[in-house]
Amino acid sequence: MKIEAKKLGASILYGVIAILLLGVVTSMIFSLILHFTETQEKSINLLITIISFFSVFAGGFICGGKGKQKGWLIGGATGLVYSLLILMYQYLGHSALFTPEQLVYHICYILTAMMGGVLGVNILSGPVHN
Repeated sequence: MKIEAKKLGASILYGVIAILLLGVVTSMIFSLILHFTETQEKSINLLITIISFFSVFAGGFICGGKGKQKGWLIGGATGLVYSLLILMYQYLGHSALFTPEQLVYHICYILTAMMGGVLGVNILSGPVHN
């Protein structure tokens, strides 16, 4: 039981790290685009939203592949941990809670990470031998 909890915790950590790394890389790319071109931020808002959902899905997918079981649970936990990290940053750094719009986004992030976790378990884990 303890080994299983460690494995699930490690897979959630891998998923959250993947989400954050994808976020950093894409933020860097978009900041360079915005800085060196005439592109306005409002013109790429939809693309940024799509990429953020892809990043959360990829994090769920990775954690599902690492965990090899209970994809919906570890994917959802990955999305929840990610959302809690963002909430802590926003609350502690800016003294603000989630707006209703942000709350909807983060609920959708958790659901997206769940879907990624389920697919990650089914695609990456291969056959289970008991």
